[in-house]
Amino acid sequence: MADKKVIFVAFAIEDERARDLLKGQSLHTDSPFEYIDMSVKEAYTEDWKAKVRTRIRRSHGVIALISKNSLSSSGQKWEIACAREEGVPVLGIWAYSDDRTSAVGVTTKAWGWETIANFIDGR
Repeated sequence: MADKKVIFVAFAIEDERARDLLKGQSLHTDSPFEYIDMSVKEAYTEDWKAKVRTRIRRSHGVIALISKNSLSSSGQKWEIACAREEGVPVLGIWAYSDDRTSAVGVTTKAWGWETIANFIDGR
């Protein structure tokens, strides 16, 4: 891969472990791509939305880890809406093999390196 891609990962806080797995797997030397995790790790603060919007603007794309927790995650919903407002592409990935929750307006696919790599490399 020629250039490192900046990817923002949107996830419900209950799915932090799935985000950690995505990040950890991408660090393996045989991973088909690299990305920089721009997700916000601190609690919601007064200027949280401004920080997130800046990070999303700097990103080539947003990977949204979708699960049943996404339905009640106001933060993740806002991050996805922000990406749309900023014209940043969003790829939904189901966080768990046994959870096929649909998120409104997000095309969601099964977690697979080819799917993720095609999204990232296409940015």
